[in-house]
Amino acid sequence: MVVVMSPDATDEDVAHVVARVEGVGGEAFVSKGVVRTIIGLVGDIDSFHHLNLRTLRGVADVHRISDPYKLVSRQHHADRSTVWVGREGRQVPIGPDSFTFLAGPCAVETAEQTLESAQMAKSAGATILRGGAYKPRTSPYAFQGLGVPGLEILAGVGEATGLPVVTEVVDARDVPVVAEYADMLQIGTRNMANFGLLQAAGDAGKPVLLKRGMTATIEEWLMAAEYIAQRGNLDVVLCERGIRTFEPSTRNTLDISAVPVVQATSHLPVIVDPSHASGRKDLVVPLSRAAIAVGADGVIVDVHPDPETALCDGPQALLGSELRELAQAVRRLPPIVGRVDAGSLVRTV
Repeated sequence: MVVVMSPDATDEDVAHVVARVEGVGGEAFVSKGVVRTIIGLVGDIDSFHHLNLRTLRGVADVHRISDPYKLVSRQHHADRSTVWVGREGRQVPIGPDSFTFLAGPCAVETAEQTLESAQMAKSAGATILRGGAYKPRTSPYAFQGLGVPGLEILAGVGEATGLPVVTEVVDARDVPVVAEYADMLQIGTRNMANFGLLQAAGDAGKPVLLKRGMTATIEEWLMAAEYIAQRGNLDVVLCERGIRTFEPSTRNTLDISAVPVVQATSHLPVIVDPSHASGRKDLVVPLSRAAIAVGADGVIVDVHPDPETALCDGPQALLGSELRELAQAVRRLPPIVGRVDAGSLVRTV
């Protein structure tokens, strides 16, 4: 069961609902989004019905949810959500009214490389900078990222270019320091089911980009998002980045159908990562076009000023003509499907 609070509900109204639920032996999980607060209830449904929760001050509605994921389901939130990414002065939307282009280096290597990548991304139309300071790799001998110095570089480049920053966090212990530097926390495919990390990210007070696990079903993916929402954070963006199949022609198999399936089931925004789905720069543009056509809320791609020397995922990084072709696609195609550039909706707060 889910209690939807009205936009003008006070903290006291929320606390009163929580107290009533706990008074009959239930648990209440408060999650706050941009415009509304949701309280997820766990316990005996009949006991909750006897509380007449709809009559309490500040309560807008009460829903009985059949989906296993309660807070991220559209059963209580018919309209799809918009997540705002940024800090004081500039916030970029990711949601159903716009198309958001996120780009940057897969890994932060140097300040110069990161700044040049960010400038390339911004010139191509990107409104959010991605970059990895922590890199969970299949091989323990591969480049693992610069850590805190990488975060410092990202934050400095973000400030210099005016782009909000999204970066991956791989350990629950690192969440506070990553949240200090980043505007959005990324949970990678290898950590989608790291429930302690999901909970820590949910507690951080920052938007979260949650990538689909490489072998995860859509329900498992949404249940991972529920872990974040249950900790009080509804500002979650889902990212389809390809799943592992028997086909070796690409790094992963992009499940393009996941975008409309998830959008019909969950109110959370959904973006696509064609770079990690394909592992090939020649496929990034066509897969981005497919993502736009199917209704994705954005794409996130790798760019690098010198892909041949990149310390991480150079074969999929865009440069030159490929990046110009992608820039043309993200400028021309979204209006055809009723989307506007997220940059035109940036808000100052």
